[in-house]
Amino acid sequence: MEILITYLKVFLVGGIICSIGQILIDKTKITPARILVLFLTLGVFLTAFGIYKPLIDFGGAGATVPISGFGYSLANGVIKEVNEIGFLGIFTGGIKAAAAGISAAIFFGFLASLFAKPNIK
Repeated sequence: MEILITYLKVFLVGGIICSIGQILIDKTKITPARILVLFLTLGVFLTAFGIYKPLIDFGGAGATVPISGFGYSLANGVIKEVNEIGFLGIFTGGIKAAAAGISAAIFFGFLASLFAKPNIK
């Protein structure tokens, strides 16, 4: 029963985040690319103010999988590196923290390109 509650929390948190994005797409003239940047930036700011961590503790993958979770990962990497090495951590922390995710995105994007047939319109 406990795992069912965990799945429900993950679904609710991820669903709410995605629903906000869908509402922004449907009800505003903001482009999807700008909405992605907005969500990423919100993830960074909410992490900086200590708001995103409790959301992750509650919703798990529902909060880390959306693009706002990537902002959380970047911000945490920067915070950790600044505490360890100082000012240079601003430049290196985010990349170190997100390296695995970035590498996976590039690799799987390449694999998808091998099987896709692009149509020029």
